[in-house]
Amino acid sequence: MIVIIETFILCIVFFMLCYLGTGTDEKNLKSYSSYPDEVQIRIKDIAEYQGRFKESNKVAAFVSNFLLFLCLLFIFGLFIREKDFWHNVLSLSVIGQGLNFFDLLIIDLLWWRNTKRIRFTKIQEKKLYQNPTKHIEAFGRALIMYSLIALIDGYFLTLF
Repeated sequence: MIVIIETFILCIVFFMLCYLGTGTDEKNLKSYSSYPDEVQIRIKDIAEYQGRFKESNKVAAFVSNFLLFLCLLFIFGLFIREKDFWHNVLSLSVIGQGLNFFDLLIIDLLWWRNTKRIRFTKIQEKKLYQNPTKHIEAFGRALIMYSLIALIDGYFLTLF
């Protein structure tokens, strides 16, 4: 039951961070790499947006997210740990992959693609924001990331 509560809390906090991180062009430009290629091309063509965004390195983003969630899930794991390695791995997998599925289905495919908060003032056409490719690719990377984290954190939680 604690695993479900922790997953729910993490999903709510994650959604709030996404919500608060959008709503203005300045905030939205920080998530430049999350936008479909069609929108990124348009952003590059608008003089007002020049120098206000940066293209992220996928490897660097993966590593920084990996380290962040390695620490975060370890902390969450302290409340549910047992001496059994596989229990710890499974519990952390439920939390991590639960967040990953929530991010894809609720945040990315339902909310993000349909809300006006993520649209740029100079690029209002809703259809440009509908391509889910970037979100599905991020889901695949996160699937691997959370699996590795569950194994590593599961091991360390078993040691304590």
